[in-house]
Amino acid sequence: MQGSRQGSPQVGLDSLFAALGPVGDADGPAPPRPVDRWNPDFCGDIDMRIAADGTWFYMGTPIGRHALVKLFASILRKDPERYVLVTPVERVGIKVEDAPFIAVEMAVQGAGGRQSISFRTNVDDVVRVGPDHPLRFERDADGGLKPYVRVRGDLWALVKRALMYDLAGLGVEQPAADGGEAQFGVLSDGDFFPMARISELAV
Repeated sequence: MQGSRQGSPQVGLDSLFAALGPVGDADGPAPPRPVDRWNPDFCGDIDMRIAADGTWFYMGTPIGRHALVKLFASILRKDPERYVLVTPVERVGIKVEDAPFIAVEMAVQGAGGRQSISFRTNVDDVVRVGPDHPLRFERDADGGLKPYVRVRGDLWALVKRALMYDLAGLGVEQPAADGGEAQFGVLSDGDFFPMARISELAV
């Protein structure tokens, strides 16, 4: 592929469809694809953006067909330099404002040390929080907590705000492993995912 394709986003999009085949329907997640094993030449950026609320845009227009969004999500990868859509023959860059996915539903089974937490994303991936799908918490501009769950590779889902309150309701206090200040967080599949130090909650 030649770098001149960077100035022609429609060509890149057409070739993505040619490599991927039919879009299919909107039931369930798109079939998994071995994107980590594909390493074609980088063909430049296309005018595609994932907004902070999880909406996908192409050339400034929201992509309304859910099956198409899931198709693109199935070939999304995070490279060190950028987010890319990748097929066996092409790799193109896109913009992601925050996280590429949104966790829109949460399910909890068991309690205490036997508790497990699962999330469904806006593209219908279901992940169970644990070593392969950890939770992390960041501070937003107002100092509030923003939880993220890893979906695959270096792709994360932002847990929507309503579910953050549900997560906080599952929180427990745990002593620090190094003997330092205790932390507040949640348990899933025997792992503890800290939200904040106890002193940070005493406001």
